[in-house]
Amino acid sequence: MTDDAQPAAADLPDVPASAPLGRGRVTLQIIAQHLAVSTATVSLALRGSPLVAEATRSRVQSIARQMGYSYNRSAASLRTDRTNILAVGFHDITNPYFAELLAAIEETATGHGRSILLGTYAENLDRQDRVLTTLKEYRPDGMILCPAAGSVAADFAHLLEAGLPIVQLSREIPGLALDFVGSDDRHGAVLAMEHLLGLGHRRIAFLGESQRISTGRNRFTGYCETLARHGLPLDRAIVHSAQGTRENGLKGIQAVLAAADPPSAAICFNDLTAFGAMLGLRHCGLEAGVDFSLVGCDDVQEAAQWYPALTTIKNFQDEMGRKSAEFLLERIADPNAQPRRLILTPELVVRGSTAPFRG
Repeated sequence: MTDDAQPAAADLPDVPASAPLGRGRVTLQIIAQHLAVSTATVSLALRGSPLVAEATRSRVQSIARQMGYSYNRSAASLRTDRTNILAVGFHDITNPYFAELLAAIEETATGHGRSILLGTYAENLDRQDRVLTTLKEYRPDGMILCPAAGSVAADFAHLLEAGLPIVQLSREIPGLALDFVGSDDRHGAVLAMEHLLGLGHRRIAFLGESQRISTGRNRFTGYCETLARHGLPLDRAIVHSAQGTRENGLKGIQAVLAAADPPSAAICFNDLTAFGAMLGLRHCGLEAGVDFSLVGCDDVQEAAQWYPALTTIKNFQDEMGRKSAEFLLERIADPNAQPRRLILTPELVVRGSTAPFRG
């Protein structure tokens, strides 16, 4: 490093009061001219490089703020073929499960000097296509994707053709040979069922069944397999098919309780469904953990705060989010590596919403 890159603080000239510190297009060259240093010194100082003396860094950063300098990310990405942006495409962000995933992704990305660009599209395939196309146009270095219900491999062909590194998170699309991070959803449902069966329940409902997403298919498979293993019939009258929302949980519990032979317990597609079901029980004059047993899935932070606290399946979304970001960074670094799948093993968390069958 030359002396020019590390001038002593005393060598830096003061900027005259009359110096034009306007809000026009300020470049590194303009800042360098004001301080009589090289553009390399300014560039390093603005990035906080230890190669530049602390006093110089402070002076350069102060003048840059006064002059309204803004980093030209587009120009930098053209030079380096990197934007340092990771795109995230989620079908939902109102569900705390996905908010917790996003928080873990962002923390990991930030720790590696990356920023997050988020797009959401509900469970709408047309909107998903528009959002993913827009995200692609920002030239992210890669994308973490949780697809909308009903998505198929062809929906993401334009991303693959653009050479965009992708990691699937939580939901998996058949026919896509991509990295994937998720939970063993079938096993999670088995844990929930075995818990309820161990408490003496034999009429167990399923709330939030959906064949349009991998998580829904896998959880319902675990439910059906456990019924069969215990010699119990599958009764569609106590299976409520719907998206996993609070509203559908409320409607679902009311629907299965109206069956000719109502259940004494239910497993729910996710915690949101269970929260709605708990409210639905109260509308019927019943209480979870006393008159009826409920098990959720995800173990979002809110699950422990309900009264009664929700028995649920812990899916370790902090770990899922972190690993998905790490997988993507590794995929960006080595685009030709073999696709990897990480399936985390869920755990049952027993709280107050389940109790022995009362007969």
